[in-house]
Amino acid sequence: MVAAPLLVGEWNVMPAVKRVLLSVTDKSGLLEFARGLAALQCELISTGGTAKMLREGGLAVKDVSEVTGFPEMLDGRVKTIHPRVAAGVLARRDIPGHMLSLREHGIDTIDMVVVNLYDFAKVAAREDAPIEELIENIDIGGPTMIRAAAKNFQDVAVVTSPADYEPVLSELSSNGALSKKTHWDLARKAFALTARYDSAITARLASIEAEGEELVDKPAKLPAVLNIHIPRRQELRYGENPHQAAALYADGSQGVAGCTQLHGKELSYNNLVALDAAWQLICEFSDPAAAIIKHTNPCGCAEQSSLAAAYRRAYEADPISAFGGVLAFNREVDEETALEVSKLFVEAIAAPSFSQKAMSVLASKKNLRLVAVSGAKPGEPVVKSISGGFLMQSADTETLDRSKARVVTARQPDAEEWTALEFGWKVCKHVKSNAIVYARAGQLISSGAGQMSRVDSVKVGAMKAVLPLSPCVVASDAFFPFPDGLEGAASNGATAVIQPGGSVKDEEVIRAADRLGLAMVFTGVRHFRH
Repeated sequence: MVAAPLLVGEWNVMPAVKRVLLSVTDKSGLLEFARGLAALQCELISTGGTAKMLREGGLAVKDVSEVTGFPEMLDGRVKTIHPRVAAGVLARRDIPGHMLSLREHGIDTIDMVVVNLYDFAKVAAREDAPIEELIENIDIGGPTMIRAAAKNFQDVAVVTSPADYEPVLSELSSNGALSKKTHWDLARKAFALTARYDSAITARLASIEAEGEELVDKPAKLPAVLNIHIPRRQELRYGENPHQAAALYADGSQGVAGCTQLHGKELSYNNLVALDAAWQLICEFSDPAAAIIKHTNPCGCAEQSSLAAAYRRAYEADPISAFGGVLAFNREVDEETALEVSKLFVEAIAAPSFSQKAMSVLASKKNLRLVAVSGAKPGEPVVKSISGGFLMQSADTETLDRSKARVVTARQPDAEEWTALEFGWKVCKHVKSNAIVYARAGQLISSGAGQMSRVDSVKVGAMKAVLPLSPCVVASDAFFPFPDGLEGAASNGATAVIQPGGSVKDEEVIRAADRLGLAMVFTGVRHFRH
């Protein structure tokens, strides 16, 4: 069924832009934009610091106070809130009664509103920001002007982002006016901005309680109100399966959601999920590292002296599962690494960047998706939907502190075992529970993921091993509830084990480790991943 068009008044002629109101907090790019508007014979109306900057830039500007007949008042709290401004923005040009009212009161129309808002979120992000400063950074006039202009979108263009200055000016210069589509797109952006702004205020003020005669800030680890206002960045062909609709939502350029695709087919829902799993894992390492992910679990991972060496070690752990996988690197992909990767069919690769020579090699595979990712953003909370609601938790950013870990067995791990245990612990954190990882220093050997019992994960990890297991270490994301899992690991060649500890049978498990000659470390930290 084709939807009928929504008609708003008589919108047959694109409205000209003759008078522009400019009042911004973020002044980046504004002077150049205003100069372009002045060159198109637009009259510029402005307030306070914005007007001062434009005048210093050599432009003729009329103060809002000249339009309203009132000075800016109350330390700048009242500037644009006045009928002579609001009516000039809100009057419908296609309604004779509106235009008659303007003439009766000597009010001129305003054709474009260029406004952005006090940066409340920046102030709110400061832990030491006093409540008084938070309140003063709640913009009143800005949202009022933005909403008024967006409501009257068929007659007024509302520009809320410096990113829109150049395209708006270019369209005005070429066509003498802005298209209906541009007016509508700008209005939608404006309403999205005010929605995000109000949500930020609501979320921050939710932690401030009135106690007697005082307001007391009681910040919580997680917000009292969950507000998610993130623009749709990309429609996806489908979700996990072809019968499911899907889209990517992101408001920044960080992490996988903000990646830049450099080559290949359109990213799919499953690609993005796997790329994120790979990227989160690879960000655990400081030396050159490579990760190979299949269905969000690592089937290969290594940290070596070079990226190519790391990839080769990651690949040899499970070449069969690596086919059709998703890769991540924590360094710029060089030509040597690209040549190695090009021997395998993979779906997508994430890295901070790719050298020109690497791009030349990998771009020969026309469908291979290459994405540049910046920033791990490890502190972001994790949100998941369940039927009827959402779950939120803080990110799992715990790392192993060797000084706080406890060696609970008679035998201490030797230097190579410690290196292997630390590597295995990093990988284990990114394997679905119940998770068992077999590892050597700088290399994942095999893993048992997502089993219903830990002893089964021990068995699956050993069963899937392509490389020899002995000698190796084992990392477990949660405690061993019984000695059987530990005994299975030892029989498969494990010489040392790292686990959280905390089972009621810890002493029995420790005795089993001593009997088997294992070194065992308790971290006191669990890394479930569901």
